[in-house]
Formats: sequence, structure tokens, C-alpha cells
Amino acid sequence: MKICITTSGQDMDAQVDPRFGRAQAFIIFDTESGDWQLLANSVNLNAVQGAGIQTAQMLAKAGVSAVLTGHCGPKAFRVLDAAGIKVYSGVSGGVSEAVEAFKNGQLSAAGGPDVQGHWQ
Repeated sequence: MKICITTSGQDMDAQVDPRFGRAQAFIIFDTESGDWQLLANSVNLNAVQGAGIQTAQMLAKAGVSAVLTGHCGPKAFRVLDAAGIKVYSGVSGGVSEAVEAFKNGQLSAAGGPDVQGHWQ
């Protein structure tokens, strides 16, 4: 399974970025092989609006099944949910610790967004 973790750095030792749409980058981690890759978010990082929606669409195209992040707004959540991608919000600390918590079943999928949209 491919999972996505929002990150403020460039490797597994980095911290989880609390933002979703405007996260610095994403680590796409394969829970079966342990392989990971960094996916830059330079386009959406400075978007005037729509960053969450565009980021959600990008991750759906990347084939992820779950997103681990600090917060997720309503528009991004709807796109992720429609794509069948589970959202785990409230995640903090290091990326590697977040992956381990996910693999050990210590995280719960969110039932909805946990922050208001910026453009409502």
C-alpha cells in the first residue's frame, strides 16, 4: 500500500508538515517494500487558492491509499474521499514515527475535515 505523509523536509527523518495543500513536500511510502520517494509540492505551496484540491488530485494520480497529515480542509477532504483515499489528520512528530504508528494501527481515519477552508 502506498501512503503519503506531508513533510517539512526531504527524508524520513523530517517532521510531519501540519499543512496538507501547502505542505513543503510529500513522502510516498510503500508499506510492503519500505521504499519511499519524495514528491515536491512547489506548484501548490504558493498557490493563490485551490492548493488543497490540486494537491489531493496529484496524490490520487500518484496512487496513494492514505494520507497522514496534521490538518485537512473540507475541499481537499472531499476530493481525497471521492478518490477512496483515507485521511489521517492530527499526525505530528517525525515522518518515520508517523509511518510506524500507521503500520501498527495506532492512527484513526478521519471522518471529515478538521479545519475550515481558507476561501469560504
